[in-house]
Amino acid sequence: MATLYSPASYPAVNNPSCDQFRRATKLTRRGALGLGSLGLLGLSLPQLLARRAEASAEGDRSFGRAKSCILLFMWGGPAHQDTWDMKPDAPAEIRGQFKPISTNVPGLQICEHFPQLAQRCDKLAIVRSMTHSNVDHTPSTHFLLTGQPPPPVNERRMHWPHMGAILSRLGRGRSALPPFVSMRPKLENDVPRFVEESQGQFGGWMGPVYDPLTIDADPSKPEYRVGELTLQEGLTKSRLDERRALRQGLDGAGVASPFAVQDANLQKAYDLLTAAADQRSAFDLSQEPAKVRERYGLNPHGQSVLQARRLVERGVPLVTVFWPNDGIKNVSVYWDTHSRNFIDLKDRLMPVADQAFSALLDDLGERGMLDETLVLWTGEFGRTPRIGQRNSDAGAGADGRDHWPGCFTSVLAGGGIQGGTVYGKSDKHAAYPAADPVAPLDLVATVYHALGVPESQTMPDANSRPVFVRPSKAIRELLT
Repeated sequence: MATLYSPASYPAVNNPSCDQFRRATKLTRRGALGLGSLGLLGLSLPQLLARRAEASAEGDRSFGRAKSCILLFMWGGPAHQDTWDMKPDAPAEIRGQFKPISTNVPGLQICEHFPQLAQRCDKLAIVRSMTHSNVDHTPSTHFLLTGQPPPPVNERRMHWPHMGAILSRLGRGRSALPPFVSMRPKLENDVPRFVEESQGQFGGWMGPVYDPLTIDADPSKPEYRVGELTLQEGLTKSRLDERRALRQGLDGAGVASPFAVQDANLQKAYDLLTAAADQRSAFDLSQEPAKVRERYGLNPHGQSVLQARRLVERGVPLVTVFWPNDGIKNVSVYWDTHSRNFIDLKDRLMPVADQAFSALLDDLGERGMLDETLVLWTGEFGRTPRIGQRNSDAGAGADGRDHWPGCFTSVLAGGGIQGGTVYGKSDKHAAYPAADPVAPLDLVATVYHALGVPESQTMPDANSRPVFVRPSKAIRELLT
């Protein structure tokens, strides 16, 4: 197989000639990480607990604090200066129509259309200096979902693996449920499903066995269901076991299966079909009290976020919730507000996001799960500083903002994150970082740190070369 990245675009730290690479791979091969061996399958549970205890004793209470992660992906690119990073003193064509409001953190203000989140900012770490260089939607998602730049050729099996795929490869997950799930509710309209083309959302070069369970059904519908999670009529568990034993017998007799991925997926299906009722019921939202469902919002995004909570509660390490294909075709879709920026942010986007995110924070807190569940709210980039400014082929209308990767905002909460903080600073027009720029690789490294993936963790790439899972350092100021 050809090299996945050209030398110029491949991260330098993953270059075999790099001193850090040689040191880390030497440590890995010797199996020494201070507390024990770290193989290519990652820390075992006892090692993870021991490493977490050692880090805590050294004053780092954040390493491995999170058992799972919910990634709320605002597909389309939220206008950062109209949400989290307002510029009230800028000229009108920069600051826009919205006003900032105070939060429950002294001195911190966010947009007036995030009133519920404003009262929960003590739980949030707001990163206002995110930056990268890609202006297109589908390649840009690769940065935020993997930390890595998109490959020079857009082929799914050349993409870097999603964070959830990496966790799956490292053996995370303690239940029969899939270790990596993506919620991508498909609405019944004519809005294009660009999310299907987003790069970095699958197993990439690790192969399809590490792809997520992708759910395109709309969880806000009464008929919502995920596949067939009960045995067919007349097929008992004992009969299913007999069929499985026969298949395994054929494999043991030297009958090689040419369908290794299919075999792995069949095993996953078997595990789920024979799992305890509590595991299979994870997808039954009707078991939630009506008040809880209403609190999240009886809409596709709100119910997707609730579904994510039910999954991590049952041991799923990572769930991605993509914003659904809503909006008006050829006008303003997703968070891609080339037109109607202020109308759609106020009426269609921010109220739904405000309700679902704040409900998730409350729900996790009430269940004692917030300290061990990391939440990341982000889009693939921000929007242009000036209203109507053109920065991509799509351009922007007089009432819209175009794509802008030069500066944008991501928000974290929960497992290992220091709430009530703002990291980084944009310039007076929210155009570029003015202090502490954060590349996606740094943000993803912070996520991995909270999830207990060490800096020295390596794994073999498609060419059997060991590469760093997180070739960057966590942002310490964001961590407890």
